[in-house]
Amino acid sequence: MDRDGTRVFDLRMRAGTTEFRKGVATPTWGFNGSHLGPTLRAKRGERVAVRVRNALDEASSVHWHGMHLPAAMDGGPHQTVAAGSAWTPRWTVDQPAATLWYHPHPHGATERHVRRGLAGMFLLDDEDSERLKLPKTYGVDDLPVMVQDVTFDGAEFDHGHRFLANSGFLGERTMVNGTLDPYAEVRDERVRLRLLNASTARIYTFGFADDHPFALVGTDGGLLPEPASMDRVQLSPGERAEIVVTVRPGERTVLRSYPWRQGNGWERRVDGGDDSFDVLQLRAAERLRPSPAVPARLAADPGLGLPEAGDAVRTRHFELRRSGINGRPMAMDRIDQTVTRGTTEVWTLRNGGDMTHNFHVHDVQFRVLDVDGKRPERALRGRKDTVAVPTGSTVRIALRFDGPPDPDIPYMYHCHLLSHEDLGMMGQFVVVEKGRRAGAVPDHAGH
Repeated sequence: MDRDGTRVFDLRMRAGTTEFRKGVATPTWGFNGSHLGPTLRAKRGERVAVRVRNALDEASSVHWHGMHLPAAMDGGPHQTVAAGSAWTPRWTVDQPAATLWYHPHPHGATERHVRRGLAGMFLLDDEDSERLKLPKTYGVDDLPVMVQDVTFDGAEFDHGHRFLANSGFLGERTMVNGTLDPYAEVRDERVRLRLLNASTARIYTFGFADDHPFALVGTDGGLLPEPASMDRVQLSPGERAEIVVTVRPGERTVLRSYPWRQGNGWERRVDGGDDSFDVLQLRAAERLRPSPAVPARLAADPGLGLPEAGDAVRTRHFELRRSGINGRPMAMDRIDQTVTRGTTEVWTLRNGGDMTHNFHVHDVQFRVLDVDGKRPERALRGRKDTVAVPTGSTVRIALRFDGPPDPDIPYMYHCHLLSHEDLGMMGQFVVVEKGRRAGAVPDHAGH
């Protein structure tokens, strides 16, 4: 904390080497180290400042994925930090407890920067979450699980795309928190796993090898109203899920990624949908500390503060193609949508192409209304900022834009399969006061 009560973090982007395999040094990038970054943590109502320094030899940026904050602090492609420069965004945390993350967002280079190792978690707490009897001792019974896929070419990362694959980079193996063949020693009856799909293209369907059930307690933007018992949860790139697992003394169980439950046969074969991975082994001690039962009620607001379709003042349509959204590739100097502060809209996302996409909206947490006209599955009924849109599907979401307004600095919406984003599958929106128009945005801005 500084003297005015602001919680201050320091992040330094730098190059280095990391020994993923014994005796082999792989060139990597990281925050405050050679690979990945520290977990940041703040509480609702706190003032936050992050001193970002770029010690790389090229420009990058840091986007706070899932965070509600002013557009000028969002860390998108208009807030790039030049090599050797610094940037200090400041904001007040004004959203419920959640598992968020941070990663680069330079237009045209995001996939490469994330794959080299620039990513970290950003956890939010609030008074309601602190009162709940959920596992919450970080690193003991509350574990970050940042999942990425990787292929090595000698000592270096192989950044090549699989033959015929349209989704982007697909690695041959997975790692968790930058570790190959990971395991976690569990000493409590229940453990909370904060799952993050930090891969750039791969979709995971997480479940345990023995079909061990778990309680889904949270999604992208925070806790659910009540836990949902399940044995599979699917996450596309950028999505998060919080699950609580009950283990038995001496048990060893493996968190796996199973083949997709969607897509056509060709897409599954070439874009990774038929792949399976052992992701993380849980090794339970012979004697476990007792844990409270998962509470029957979680989020204090059963409606999660999310808008309803009936609140919408406007509906917009988005046609998703790898070449662009609504037939237009990203242009840094073009505002695609102007929304009015304090209003709710329904956005219809249509994937008429031949590959799965997903859709991430900066600044807001939205409600998934339906998928192909049907009620969304349980993992999609919470606060969401990213949602998969399978081949041939239509997803409707309800979003409320609570500001703050800025007609000149846009937020982004885009496919979070990062090679698609880099190719131009991204658009820009500004939030304005009623009756105001969008301003003029430069084709490039930075620090």
